[in-house]
Amino acid sequence: MAECELELFYFDQCPYCQIVLNHIQTHELPVTLRNTQTDPNNHVRLNAVGGKTQVPCLFIDGQPLYESQDIINWLTQHA
Repeated sequence: MAECELELFYFDQCPYCQIVLNHIQTHELPVTLRNTQTDPNNHVRLNAVGGKTQVPCLFIDGQPLYESQDIINWLTQHA
């Protein structure tokens, strides 16, 4: 995997988040998980940096990437 800081902003009830989480777990990828429901600071940061609270959102070196399939595609290409 490329030397990037990866953070996934998600919440458990989101089915699209679960697809991305499953991909991360299946491929044992080094992604820091940030639950936006259990930690209000994650919710605030997601909105502050990304301009919206949409999940899943993968921060790649601090830059947001939205949409589950786009996230999976990026992880697949850079793994």
